[in-house]
Amino acid sequence: MLSRKNAHRSLKATDMSAFENIIYEISDGIAWITLNRPKALNAVNTKMRDELYEVIPAVKDDPEVRAAIIKGAGDRAFSAGADISEFGTAPSQTIAREVRWERDLWGMFLSIQKPVIAAIGGFALGAGIEMAMCCDIRLASDNAQFGLPEANLGMVPTAGGSQTMPRVILHGHVSQIVFTADRIDANEALRIGLVNQIVPKEQLLSAAESLARKIMSNNPVALEYAKAAITRGLDLPLDQGLEMETRLASILNSQRNRL
Repeated sequence: MLSRKNAHRSLKATDMSAFENIIYEISDGIAWITLNRPKALNAVNTKMRDELYEVIPAVKDDPEVRAAIIKGAGDRAFSAGADISEFGTAPSQTIAREVRWERDLWGMFLSIQKPVIAAIGGFALGAGIEMAMCCDIRLASDNAQFGLPEANLGMVPTAGGSQTMPRVILHGHVSQIVFTADRIDANEALRIGLVNQIVPKEQLLSAAESLARKIMSNNPVALEYAKAAITRGLDLPLDQGLEMETRLASILNSQRNRL
């Protein structure tokens, strides 16, 4: 359950009631982002994408936010993926691709320098699982199901799944998930390393909050630098990654000595 020590407050300079498809709340240093379309299994439509694109900079820039937790409304889904009801009304694929790159939501997620936890309950499919893979840590409820169903629709993953998943799990597992479009359950997701932990569904939010608070007990600058080392190092040869780690540690030590 969310801590109630401090009342939740709205996004700075933004009327939270203006959001139709997400809920943004801050409680004791934790930003809670709720995908709020439970009747549509929290499917990502254009409006939700736009609202997330507005909220994420607040998570990045608000000094009171120490960590973020992303979850889905209701108990059926984290997110069932892109809203296919928009497929017939959306712009052409060329225009849609241009919009995607002009408003790169997934790149925005990856740019958050603070710890981000995905609390995954129920379905995490397509864009839903791709969003979760942009988070640092993934907790799953025992009823969670995961999949990239694009092949069934004659498509390939378009929100980074073919690139982010190989950075989380082994290549062979990625190929099987993408090529078959099959769903996997929470136990299989844990076995292959897609999620960090499974908890009973009724304990999912409290477990996510407890983990966030444990992380927040550490030095925030050290956490920022550690996240930078981990994420940037993935794209570097080992020797360059080690040099970067040493450089970041030296900068951090210099800052600490000046205090």
